[in-house]
Amino acid sequence: MRLWARANLSRSCVFQQHNDPKHTSGHVANWFRRRRVDLLEWPSQSPDLNPIEHMWEKLERRLKGVRASNANQKFAQLEAAPMTVVQTRLDSMPRRCQPVIDAKGYNQVLHHFL
Repeated sequence: MRLWARANLSRSCVFQQHNDPKHTSGHVANWFRRRRVDLLEWPSQSPDLNPIEHMWEKLERRLKGVRASNANQKFAQLEAAPMTVVQTRLDSMPRRCQPVIDAKGYNQVLHHFL
């Protein structure tokens, strides 16, 4: 993700962390800290508005069956995975956010019944 962001974004960016325990472990936190990645504090949220969920799912599918002998090897595999899905997902965010804006922040399903 960092390599893609540096190549495709014109300004510095903040990584959205969604607080799933497997993504906020000490090892992951140290990885971000060592690479000086700025993290946005973010509560758990709807996967509809969370591009991270979709990207983790894509990465998991691409690396399914690829074994790693340690955490560093797994991180190397994740970093080497192609990230072509990133731009498509970012481009979809206005379309995904508009229904929540229209619902004044309410859950879309609940708003439908109100």
